[in-house]
Amino acid sequence: MLDLIRQPWPWYVSGALIGLTVPLLLLLGNKHFGISSSLRHICAACIPGKVPFFQYNWKREAWNLFFVGGIVVGAALASQFLNDPEPVQVAEKTAQALADLGVAVDGKLMPASIFSFDNLFTLKGLVFFVIGGFLVGFGTRYAGGCTSGHSILGLSTLQWPSLVATCCFMAGGFIMVQLIYPWLLKVV
Repeated sequence: MLDLIRQPWPWYVSGALIGLTVPLLLLLGNKHFGISSSLRHICAACIPGKVPFFQYNWKREAWNLFFVGGIVVGAALASQFLNDPEPVQVAEKTAQALADLGVAVDGKLMPASIFSFDNLFTLKGLVFFVIGGFLVGFGTRYAGGCTSGHSILGLSTLQWPSLVATCCFMAGGFIMVQLIYPWLLKVV
């Protein structure tokens, strides 16, 4: 059984399980699947003040905090006990394209040439972690939700704004990978 859980699952199994989460949550209590709103709930619970954005009944959404907590606990358990010792397989063409940009594919999920503690206090760290993190947070708030919320819940409930947001996420991802990311790696 452990071997079944450790190996990568095909997209049509894992995708279907994620997709079935949406109708299950809707049927169990009209709950909406999404992760980005949990930060708002945490701030509403922990920050005493009169900020109008945080003035709502966050306790009604407490289930979302348990959901996010389950993700954190599940990730910790999986990384400790279900870790696959084999290196991450990267297509040869992708590995060569990354090598041309100076990113060493070392068999880990996140290349150490970008995601390392040594890079944290450098220009590269500032650009990738601080500015990139700010842009992700700003984009999530501006779009009214994160990629998982719009692409999984929004599209499954046929919401037009989620279709627009998902198309913009995809276009932004393509532009980032093909144009901005290679330029950034050369500059920083």
